[in-house]
Amino acid sequence: MQTPTLKNLIAWGKLTIPLIGIALIILFISNAWFQTDAGYTYVYQNNISGELTVYKEPGIHFRLPAFSRVTPYKQVMTVSFGSDDITNTPSTRELKSIGVRFADTYTGQIPATFRFKLSNNDEKIIQMHREFRHLENLVDAMLVKNARNVTVITATQYTGEEFFQGGLNQFKSKLEDQLRDGVYVTERRQVEVEQTDLAPVGLDQEESNKLQRTQQLVWKTVPILDNQGQPKRQNNPLDQYGVQVTQVTVGDPTPEIQLNTLLIDKKSLVAERIKTIQEQETAKAQAKTEQLKKEIERTREVQDAQRKKELAVIGQQQGVEVAQQIARKELIEQQKQKDVSVIQKEKELAIAQSNLSIQQANAEAAKFEALAIREKGNAEAEVLAARYRALGAYKDIYLAEINRDIAGVLYTNLRHFKVEMPQNYVSTSNNEQGSLKSNLDVISAFSALGLMQQAKQLSTAEMPDSAPNTSSVQP
Repeated sequence: MQTPTLKNLIAWGKLTIPLIGIALIILFISNAWFQTDAGYTYVYQNNISGELTVYKEPGIHFRLPAFSRVTPYKQVMTVSFGSDDITNTPSTRELKSIGVRFADTYTGQIPATFRFKLSNNDEKIIQMHREFRHLENLVDAMLVKNARNVTVITATQYTGEEFFQGGLNQFKSKLEDQLRDGVYVTERRQVEVEQTDLAPVGLDQEESNKLQRTQQLVWKTVPILDNQGQPKRQNNPLDQYGVQVTQVTVGDPTPEIQLNTLLIDKKSLVAERIKTIQEQETAKAQAKTEQLKKEIERTREVQDAQRKKELAVIGQQQGVEVAQQIARKELIEQQKQKDVSVIQKEKELAIAQSNLSIQQANAEAAKFEALAIREKGNAEAEVLAARYRALGAYKDIYLAEINRDIAGVLYTNLRHFKVEMPQNYVSTSNNEQGSLKSNLDVISAFSALGLMQQAKQLSTAEMPDSAPNTSSVQP
């Protein structure tokens, strides 16, 4: 065998390396996506970032090859206990019938099917995935155990005879209620159970063929009620994951041998009682028939003798009855008129009382309205008085605010006006010292003002930039 040379190895490497690269690329692309189907919820786990993502709709999604994991969960799961699946649909789990023990210590096997639906809340689905990791653990560790546990607990609330003699429908309703909202908080208590049975058979008993109700004391598990009369409940383990119970179906239960024997014996006893009662009724009917035959023969003999007498009596009785009927009719008519009169008077009385109530209500309303108007006026007067008292108490502040507002208005409207102070002042008031006492004094004063004005003009002619001189006379 010839040893490969370095040149051959290099040539072989150049050929295989591209093939390996292409294979790795194909493998990477094939694992870089995953497909979601309808009816399933998928939890995508990114092992690098640790992020969990939930997909509930069909589609194609990207994934990180070799560093991610996709876990599918059925959105609807069916757990079947018993060989006969009532729903005729593929079950997630098919197990044996549930063995239960009733309150009277009898046992039985109950086939049942439970349908569960996952939550639409992504956070609850992620919480469920963190605790159960995959569908098998979810079904076995929670759904199967919870369904079996609730079924066993519900069975303790019934006796064996009560369950197999018509209590199956009520059992199904309680089972579904406790699965959805939580198991009842119960206590063991001795209660009365009502049973329906045939009365004892007796020759002198006329109602021996009728049913009668009997009371029996038994120990049962009874729900504890709250203040509103509703049963107290324990925490539902399905709520924290948002799992819902959508359907509960119960098949044909099977009692234990002793209970089955008891039910069969009771059924046979009831059948024998019915047969005995029928035989007694037949014998009674035959005896009554013979007695009736003799009574018929005797009656025929008596009837022939009494027929004429009875016909006469009947004629007299008919006359008496006709008179009695006429008298009854008159009494009825009188009573009818009396009743109509009483009803009419009661109607008038009711109308009068109603009108009185209306007038009283109107009077009360008017009185209340007047009181309301008076109270409103008093309140407004008190408010106004309080306002003026407050203004009087803070008079200086109030006047300062008014002067401030007046100054603001004057400044806004008179800011373009120019006010100049007079340079000369002449007073004509009699109350001031040095005032003018006569018209001559006034004329002299004005003449002096004129001379002063002329002197001012002469001075302003030499000083053109000086301001004009003004005078003022105060009356």
